[in-house]
Amino acid sequence: MKIIKPVVEIKNQDWSGIFRDLEEKGRVCYKSEDRITDGSAERFVASLIQLGHLSVLEHVSVSVRFIVDRGISHEIVRHRHGAYSQESTRYCNYGSDKEVTVIEPFFFRQDESKWSAWLSSCHRAEKMYHELLDLGATPQEARSVLPNSLKTELWVTFNLRQWRHFFELRAAKASHLQMRQVAIPLLLMLRDLIPFVFDDIPFDTAFQAKHYAEVKCV
Repeated sequence: MKIIKPVVEIKNQDWSGIFRDLEEKGRVCYKSEDRITDGSAERFVASLIQLGHLSVLEHVSVSVRFIVDRGISHEIVRHRHGAYSQESTRYCNYGSDKEVTVIEPFFFRQDESKWSAWLSSCHRAEKMYHELLDLGATPQEARSVLPNSLKTELWVTFNLRQWRHFFELRAAKASHLQMRQVAIPLLLMLRDLIPFVFDDIPFDTAFQAKHYAEVKCV
């Protein structure tokens, strides 16, 4: 069995061009295209957000690849307005490389008894998965014994308005620990890449940065 930490990958794009694109679309609402100048886009987008005119943000999307456990992926895909492409446990045969990959539940690391119980459970699930395959079960049948901690990969594409909604829910203190683990560092990275758009989104500042997932542009 292989244990890994979660990872978040942002699909790179022309980040500076986002503001110009949003300004071009948004100024139609006010017929103020003649006010477009060098440097006006950022100020315009900031004013739209301040006014609550968020529909303009729907013209630009950002794609992100999450490497998380199945439990967290189920929460992500509950967001209605998005596009998803996810690793399928029906068609992926985890017996081909003789090991199942799981995501580390960092909150068990500080308690040896809980960590041992989780580890034993995952090893047992892996053993039973392989045993079912050896007995002739298909991957979509054998997946019945795989744990919630199973690693999954999914591409998520949201427009900027939907990303704001995502962070309002998923970076908050009430969200699952492993969700905050990926959502907070992603929010902080997008704040750097797209200033103004996410600056006003609150997040759980008490969540320890040492538990943040790795976030990178690809």
